[in-house]
Amino acid sequence: MSCHATGAGAGATATAERPAGTPFVALVGNPNVGKSTLFNALTGAHQCVGNWPGKTVSVAQGDWRTAGGGRPLRVADLPGSYSLLPDSPDEALVRDVLTAPEGERPDAVVFALDAANPARNLYLLSQILDTDIPVVVALTMTDVAARRGASPAPDALARELALPVVRVEGRTGTGLDQLADAVGEALDAAAPLPGRKSAWAAGSPVAAELAELAAAASGQTPHPARWLAVSLLCGERPPAVPAALAERAGAAAGRLAAAAAAAAGVGSTDADLDADLDADIDAELLVAEARYAWAHAVIERAAPRPAGARPTLTDRVDRLLLSRGFGIPFFLAVMWGVFQATTALAKPLQDGLGDFVSGPVSGGADRLLEAVRAPGWLTGLLVDGLINGVGQLLTFVPLMIIMFLLLALLEDSGYFARAAFVADRLMRTLRLPGRAFLPLVVGFGCNVPALAGTRILNRRSHRLLVGLLIPYMSCTARLAVYVMIAGVFFGSNSGTVVFFLYVASVLLVVGMGLILRPLLFRDMKEEPLVLELPPYRLPTLRVTGAQVWQKLAAFLRTAGGIIVATAAGVWLLMAIPAVAGHGGFGKVDVEQSVFGTVTRATAPLVAPAGFGDWHATAALGTGLIAKEGVISTLAQTYSAEEDGDPKLTASLHATFEESSGGHQRAAALAFLVFILAYTPCFATLAAQRAEIGARLTVIGFGIQLAAAWLLAVGVFQIARLVW
Repeated sequence: MSCHATGAGAGATATAERPAGTPFVALVGNPNVGKSTLFNALTGAHQCVGNWPGKTVSVAQGDWRTAGGGRPLRVADLPGSYSLLPDSPDEALVRDVLTAPEGERPDAVVFALDAANPARNLYLLSQILDTDIPVVVALTMTDVAARRGASPAPDALARELALPVVRVEGRTGTGLDQLADAVGEALDAAAPLPGRKSAWAAGSPVAAELAELAAAASGQTPHPARWLAVSLLCGERPPAVPAALAERAGAAAGRLAAAAAAAAGVGSTDADLDADLDADIDAELLVAEARYAWAHAVIERAAPRPAGARPTLTDRVDRLLLSRGFGIPFFLAVMWGVFQATTALAKPLQDGLGDFVSGPVSGGADRLLEAVRAPGWLTGLLVDGLINGVGQLLTFVPLMIIMFLLLALLEDSGYFARAAFVADRLMRTLRLPGRAFLPLVVGFGCNVPALAGTRILNRRSHRLLVGLLIPYMSCTARLAVYVMIAGVFFGSNSGTVVFFLYVASVLLVVGMGLILRPLLFRDMKEEPLVLELPPYRLPTLRVTGAQVWQKLAAFLRTAGGIIVATAAGVWLLMAIPAVAGHGGFGKVDVEQSVFGTVTRATAPLVAPAGFGDWHATAALGTGLIAKEGVISTLAQTYSAEEDGDPKLTASLHATFEESSGGHQRAAALAFLVFILAYTPCFATLAAQRAEIGARLTVIGFGIQLAAAWLLAVGVFQIARLVW
């Protein structure tokens, strides 16, 4: 896996190959159990994110530098999973990592167990125990479990599991040293601790069949024998399994199902009842029942729930925030508050940075270049191209910080996970599960990781449809354009305009889904939503600050490279005359340059939308490469046209006033809708091709352009009746 480090190590490249002698530890657990928070606490800035070797699933890896000069460990934060019988690419990766051949699988597993919701967690743990990898249990969410009156004591849980159990708190660092000691002892043992328990109690029919099948499977494949036996019983067929072993497993599964059916009453005089029971009973169901029975037995002995336990604060709040009548209005109100606060708080800071870049920075660079007698083309490239373009991007750093901070607070508090439940009914209008809302929400940050997030969806048809819809979600790069244009044309109402665009984004997703589903995915089936909600918590400065810094650093790294390349490319095209006789290189009027000629030729295409001017089409053209280029292109074109004094706000007013025939606000709104609906960037197209294939990517690209044009024209033609 190659990836780029975040935080302090940004810019360094890391690979999956661990240094010789460095133990490899996998961090495993259900979604929303505090696993990633624990990973961040263990690794700090020494981490990277990238695709696992041979997979398209992103995995975070990092160096765990244990206290007191202990041994260095390589840690991988594997995707949250519910089972090693996978329903999604993420779960398939977790299974493949834990059941890899000897020498390639982890040296130890740290299993994050949510003390507040232990049953489902223990189900996954019972599967991991079948792999024979040494396991250390990190007990998380103990404060929440204590408030519910059913917090398992680590000693009691360790006794029931015969595993080391350590209470940890990733937010505060509590228990991390003890966790390191426990992992060190497990690594020194180099094998599972003797006597550790599993779901297969001696004497049960399933345990007997498993023991025989595991003995037969031992040494026949590189997979762990007991895990392989369980998988074969459940109908899975891992690679390189001999046909004779698979037949033996099929026969064992048949015997188990027949015995269970007989015990349940099949063979009675009611033939219909017999048929129903026989159809419902199979070996996979018996294995799952055995695992859950074991999990509940462990909970009963380690953390019996007191009678008459009262609902927690989280339960009471969820009754209101997840209700049908209040859930969606509250979510919309929260998001409106986020956008309104972002635009209002960031504007003074943006204005100050903009004045600094256009004044002292540009002026100083101009005087310095003049003093060293730099050629005119170099002055134009540096001042009109790079400084103006990059400077416009930097003015949005305060906005991004505030936006990322507010979203991180919502995520860290536990509210964002509720959005999937709130949106479940909306998703079902598209026959999508509520969890499909999660990658769509990620799309508000960036469409590229959102497309990778479609792998959490079990059905291929669901992944393909969501992959086509994600580009309509407004990413942070588009947010910068929204804020600038809305600030210029709508003043104090800019926050409301930005909120309207985000609501329009969601409505566009629903509308396009209703159109595409019957056309491309007629046989799509519904799927129930299964999602564990984290408890509400007070965000911590450490975790929130780390999230904001990582997202801001990633945005600046990506946007910075794009802006520099785009600014240089745009300046070069503006420096080349389209026709001989209109000036030499770097001395041509921008409208007579190659760039001006091409963008002027395309301007009539968007004239019905009210912004048929070459400045606007130039910005849309570079915006196809990346939306970060829209602002820098506008700054560059006006700067070059007005001899280094862009006066961007006044120039935009004049341009849209002329192109719209006096309806500049209507034209500005149509321009924003076009930005919302058309292709986000080339990186999104590449990610779409990887996730949904070239054919659907091309179809989606055409639909995006057509939808953007139709919506922009419709908005302008209606809005000009008002403005």
